[in-house]
Amino acid sequence: MTDITIPNVGESVAEVTIASWMKQAGDTVKKDDPIVEIETDKASQELVAPEDGVLSEIHVAEGETVAVGTLIATMGSGAGEAPAAKGDAEVKAQTQSASSGESSGSSLDINVPNVGESVSEVTVASWMKAVGDSVAKDEPIVELETDKAAQELVAPRAGVLTEILVSEGDIATIGQTLARMGESTGSGDLPGPEASANGDEGGGLAGVPGTNVDTVPNDVRVMPAAAKIIRENDLDASKIKGTGKDGRILKADAAQALEAGTAKKSAAPAITPAVSAPAPAAPSAPATPRETGEREERVRMSRMRQTIARRLKDAQNTAAMLTTYNEADMSEIMALRSKYKEVFLQKHGVKLGFMSFFVKACVQALKEVPEVNAEIDGQDVIYKNFYDISIAVGTPKGLVVPVLRDADTLTLGGIEKGIGALGAKARDGNLSMDDMRGGTFTISNGGVYGSLMSSPILNPPQSGILGMHKIEKRPVVVNDEIVIRPMMYLALSYDHRIVDGKGAVTFLVRVKECLEDPERLLLDL
Repeated sequence: MTDITIPNVGESVAEVTIASWMKQAGDTVKKDDPIVEIETDKASQELVAPEDGVLSEIHVAEGETVAVGTLIATMGSGAGEAPAAKGDAEVKAQTQSASSGESSGSSLDINVPNVGESVSEVTVASWMKAVGDSVAKDEPIVELETDKAAQELVAPRAGVLTEILVSEGDIATIGQTLARMGESTGSGDLPGPEASANGDEGGGLAGVPGTNVDTVPNDVRVMPAAAKIIRENDLDASKIKGTGKDGRILKADAAQALEAGTAKKSAAPAITPAVSAPAPAAPSAPATPRETGEREERVRMSRMRQTIARRLKDAQNTAAMLTTYNEADMSEIMALRSKYKEVFLQKHGVKLGFMSFFVKACVQALKEVPEVNAEIDGQDVIYKNFYDISIAVGTPKGLVVPVLRDADTLTLGGIEKGIGALGAKARDGNLSMDDMRGGTFTISNGGVYGSLMSSPILNPPQSGILGMHKIEKRPVVVNDEIVIRPMMYLALSYDHRIVDGKGAVTFLVRVKECLEDPERLLLDL
């Protein structure tokens, strides 16, 4: 028997609603068949059958709300099987349990969980346990990387890691089996079902039902993102050379074939489109990598670093990006911080920093210049009537941009607490997809690293990003006198397709005014 439980659908999501059952008790289901649709406050998604069998029992009705990890259904291999005991399959990753036979105990598959609605594959960053190691319940066993963040999978129960099916650095799809666990009392040599190293059977598409890519050879696998490009552009998969492991066709391979026009199903000569295709999903290595010297080291780029590179290049290729500059006298804010820092800390439990003032100042400016808070969608402009501010945070693995929600409704204390919580999650690698999705404007503080001036790159599809810089004492003229003041250069990069020069300059002037005269923030001026 196999228990179907609610998977972890995002760190900030604690419960889901059962939207609709696509199968009924007693129905026969195939592996990867959708069986139920669940909804969160952010999105909806389908849960699929982990194996062939019969949906023997449904425990939660449509419309009910349940917590992550709740048992919602039970599957059996035949219609006459009795329900299995509940409990073992309540894990953070989607798992399936099966009898191992004889007296060696039960074997448990560790599968890739659903880590976000738009994420179809992950990279195995590192194994924290080796085959034969004993693990305790909730002990981390493997770290996974997605385009946005890294997260750890923990052991759903105590036992022994008997088999690792996906090596470090390899790519795995959602639902794919990464490893198997046995009971700690066993010998550690537990038999398991036949499976290939990448966790799927046969050729064709890896875990992508209904893709209709019928030209791919039987011994070639197409990754889900690549299959989408092939299907939508009517490409011939047999003409695409896969550069992934074992010849897999990756998203970058399909994108390059689309750009070159070499994989069209039509026999007519390929014609280069007038508008250039998007850049490949990640920087691709040359066909024959050059040899490294004795004083060089070749290290594969992490998925996060590949995504950072792709998104920054996409921003340059797509937007008509321009930067305007100004400077702000930080004397008033520094004096305000110095006067109230102890009282602020006692009341709110966090220090009063500069970022909260900048968030407030930007919200004021965005209200006056709404096009900076908008985005282009095809030939339309979408104006946002809310203010979700993305805060760029540097981590050892790269730059991440978590989002501070509804910043216009927060006090200075609420902003500082929110930024502190997001920063801690970023440093610990605990950011979820929801934490970084949907920002309307970005603030980046290069000053913490000593930058005096820079031109930040847009965070698409946003139309504006503010760059903060180092505070440095400089001579300035005030009331016809030369005085020494703590000054900061400000840089606003914006998409000139939607934001005119006047709007950009007005935005930056309003930010400057709010910083130099903080009373404006209190009076909503």
